Amino acid sequence: MKYPYLFILIIFTLATSAQQKLPVIKASSTNVSINDGGYFNKDAWRLSPKAKPDIFTADRTRKTKWVTFYTDIDSISVKVKPGTRYNFIILLNGKDSCYTQIASAIMPQSQLKNAVETHDTIPFSLTPYNAIQVKAVINNTDSINLYFDVSSFDFHLTKAAFLKKTKLLPNQADVALGKASPDYNHLNKVFKLQMGTLILNTADIFPTSVTSNDMDGRFGYNIFEGKQVEIDYDHSMMIIHSKLPKISKEYIKSKMEFIRSFGCIKGAFYVDGKIYTGNFIMDTGSDQAIILDSAWASQQNFIENLKLIKLTVLRDPRGVKYETKTVLWPMFKIDNFQFSNIPTLVLSGKNPLGFEINYLGNDLLKRLNIILDFKNDFIYLKPNKLMNLKYKGNS
Repeated sequence: MKYPYLFILIIFTLATSAQQKLPVIKASSTNVSINDGGYFNKDAWRLSPKAKPDIFTADRTRKTKWVTFYTDIDSISVKVKPGTRYNFIILLNGKDSCYTQIASAIMPQSQLKNAVETHDTIPFSLTPYNAIQVKAVINNTDSINLYFDVSSFDFHLTKAAFLKKTKLLPNQADVALGKASPDYNHLNKVFKLQMGTLILNTADIFPTSVTSNDMDGRFGYNIFEGKQVEIDYDHSMMIIHSKLPKISKEYIKSKMEFIRSFGCIKGAFYVDGKIYTGNFIMDTGSDQAIILDSAWASQQNFIENLKLIKLTVLRDPRGVKYETKTVLWPMFKIDNFQFSNIPTLVLSGKNPLGFEINYLGNDLLKRLNIILDFKNDFIYLKPNKLMNLKYKGNS
């Protein structure tokens, strides 16, 4: 049992050859706060002496930035450049060495240059809830239904799917009989995950309680880092390119920005002769058309002039009332593409992401064929056969 542990530690040591002596900071608590490029998260990290190393992936950006770890008694600041990793040790209670790594979310250029050119195809179907449904097979035996969510990360499965549709739980028989609790921290190895012609020889899968209707789980955009993802709704096909193909002149190219690792595009509302521009996360996991941040909508002060489609009133266990409005927006534009009479949901409370941002759901995005270039951070859009389809919120 000691040999695999020793092997991992040796690999970590070799990976830090540029850092002859690892920096050490001290801690007496397992809770660590992190400032990632100006975004501070209190107690965002928990120390794990068993991890060799414990990797923190910084928010995705192509700019150099500072990331600072704050323990209860010490701190360390690291300059993170795209494609780099930085190793250090957090000494917990004077005895436990927590080998820690801060990694850029951007893939090192050396890996991209040596990659073999591929163009994998993944068939999909669009569900009644606007989810991009993909059939996946784990370890040649376990068939599951996943959906692609551009605003999500990694692979996630529901706890029910882990138990009923896979053999990944190490104590599965006892869990099924109610004799044990599922252990999601020590899952059986995924040595093959296949979606269409795309085959991954390793994949980390995490449990989730959030998924689209009737789906076993989801997969996010970061598994395609450094590649181009083509979503073709006309042919119900995702194509994963390792090298950008020749693109039709029908597509319009624009810059794709990233805020806290979420891919965003600019959008503009037109009402009463005025234009309101904002950033929008592309949320292909949502069945809505547009979702507005409550603070952003309040600052613009235009909602009262719009037609109310629906008012939903919810109460929590304390009896506190929450109202969510869905209004009819006369015109919205992305680049030169115009959308009319769009049902727009306005959040009633604080944005769950913790910062001000709006969303484009797949009831709108499905009307455009999309190429997401995660190597150069551009997006290509063109209208498809769904462009004039009636919105779900207007049905």
